[in-house]
Amino acid sequence: MASSSPLTGVVLIDCARANASKGLAIAAQQCGYGDDIATFQAALRSACHDMGISASELSDLVADEATWRPQPGIEISPESLDKL
Repeated sequence: MASSSPLTGVVLIDCARANASKGLAIAAQQCGYGDDIATFQAALRSACHDMGISASELSDLVADEATWRPQPGIEISPESLDKL
C-alpha cells in the first residue's frame, strides 16, 4: 500500500529497500512521492547519508541475500541431543 505522505528517515529507507526490485518509479510511488522521482532520490540519498549508509542508487539497497551461496564444507553436530 502506498504511503499517503512522503516518507522520511529510516522508514523511507525500509520502504525503498522493500520495493527496490520493482524499479525506481514503483519505489517512489510506494514511498509517497508519486511521480516525483527526483525528490524521492534526493530524500533517499539524504536519509542514507543521515543513517551512515553508503548508497548512491536505489539498487545499492538491495540485499545480497539473493546472490549468497553456502560454501562447501562438512557439518559437525552431536550424535544425539544428550551427547555433545
